[in-house]
Amino acid sequence: MNLYIKNMVCDRCIFAVEEILKEIHIKPVTVRLGMVILNEELSKEKEHIFSDKLEKLGFELISDSNQKIIEKIKSLLISQIREHTAPSITYSEFLSHKLNKDYSYLSKLFSSSEGITIEHYIILQKIETVKELLSYDELNLSEISYKLGYSSVAHLSAQFKKVTGLTPSQFKAQKIKTRKSIDKII
Repeated sequence: MNLYIKNMVCDRCIFAVEEILKEIHIKPVTVRLGMVILNEELSKEKEHIFSDKLEKLGFELISDSNQKIIEKIKSLLISQIREHTAPSITYSEFLSHKLNKDYSYLSKLFSSSEGITIEHYIILQKIETVKELLSYDELNLSEISYKLGYSSVAHLSAQFKKVTGLTPSQFKAQKIKTRKSIDKII
């Protein structure tokens, strides 16, 4: 049985969900971004308890099939971007392959539900990652650009300024870092 969970965006989210599962004595096969895989079906009572505990932490158990697809899209993209592994194929090919669905279908579904395109979502995720990497001050802009699959530092800088209104240098010079939580990007 697969359970789909909205707003799981990082390793801490996975840990939080694992803790809930332990607390209510459910042993998962695996827990990953946006999903819990179980060996057997949950009783309605256990599912309700699990759902309530998830909601208290800001998560949501998803039952709508379209919403499940959207959460899969988000978790696949977040994983790729956060791991700094730009796919060797385009993101559209990557999503089509991973979800075994036509990209135009995925794109229309995502846009109608989320109010932005998948491409814009990718840009927003990348910019938040750039902000994070800049704040660590471990990599220069050229290294960040390469890690995130930008064609050039100029492209990253132009996109960064378009989204934030600041150049990467201006952002880095700020004392107050204006970062968004990954799950609040849309």
